[in-house]
Amino acid sequence: MNRSIPGAVAFLPTVVLTIALAGCGSKHESEKENPPHLPAVSVRMQTVQSRPHAIIDEVVGTVRAKRQATIEARVSGQIVKLPVVLGQRVNAGERVARLEAAEIHARLEQAEAASEHAERDWKRASALFEQQAVTRAEYEAAESRNRVAKGVVAEAKAMVSYVQIAAPFDGIVTKKWADVGDFASPGKPLIAIEDPSVLQLEADVPQAIASHVQREAHLRAHVDGVSGELTGIVSEIGPAADPVTRTFPVKVDLVAQPGLSSGQFGRLLLPVGESHSLRVPVSAVVLRGQLEMVFIVVNEHAQMQLVETGKHIGYEMEILSGLHASDVVAVEGAAQLTDGQPVVEK
Repeated sequence: MNRSIPGAVAFLPTVVLTIALAGCGSKHESEKENPPHLPAVSVRMQTVQSRPHAIIDEVVGTVRAKRQATIEARVSGQIVKLPVVLGQRVNAGERVARLEAAEIHARLEQAEAASEHAERDWKRASALFEQQAVTRAEYEAAESRNRVAKGVVAEAKAMVSYVQIAAPFDGIVTKKWADVGDFASPGKPLIAIEDPSVLQLEADVPQAIASHVQREAHLRAHVDGVSGELTGIVSEIGPAADPVTRTFPVKVDLVAQPGLSSGQFGRLLLPVGESHSLRVPVSAVVLRGQLEMVFIVVNEHAQMQLVETGKHIGYEMEILSGLHASDVVAVEGAAQLTDGQPVVEK
């Protein structure tokens, strides 16, 4: 028995040393998980929830004036005055061009002379008819010639009025195809004007989502060069699809504002459905390098959690993976947190 005791005594220090080392290792790992030197940070917390949001489809379009006109001459003649320039504002009825048309004035003089002659013949025929010196047929023929002559005079006067070309409504000159000295004729455009006070976003909506657009509906839009989001009202929807593009023309009235003008590129935002997703305030997402993360609060300590984000929805960020509903995250002061740091709620 005396020989077995020294072996047990020799084995005992080894066991004690192993246990001591194991104890030191556990203590070191525990301190690494919860660093004792980090101070507690006051943060605002929020529970993650699954919320509905609209599925938006974007359709490109162009901003155009609701009222626009291409002004043409209604008679032929040389342009002697064109007192407008591009960008000039004109009023309804204001003269924008004048033609030199001597033959029209000559035609009016001929018509007036013929009318005077026809009226004299009709008066003479009336007097003779009362005396029964002419037949009723002769009297009615004279009366008819008098009416025709007066109609020719009215037509000639209208042609003379066409020499003066006026703006049909208040607007701005946007295009010029002619200048003084050019020859104007019907069907040949002179200038274009448009009313900038009422603008529309015109878009061709694919037939797959056209059923989601209704007249008088309020829709949102983005226009390049205009800050913020615009709101408009659907004023027109084409009754039939284009057989080539399979799209329906849609016009949305926009409210005029600084920076908005015709010809700009825009996007019409069409709600086509609804889905649910986890969302957190944008301030809860911390970007470090190429990593996106949030801090979950567990047992009054912040735990770093890598996440995959989706779209911005207002002031919130969509979370595609990394979080679950009912998780509590730090939404204010998250950028200053370290994994494992103690936190207290504000």
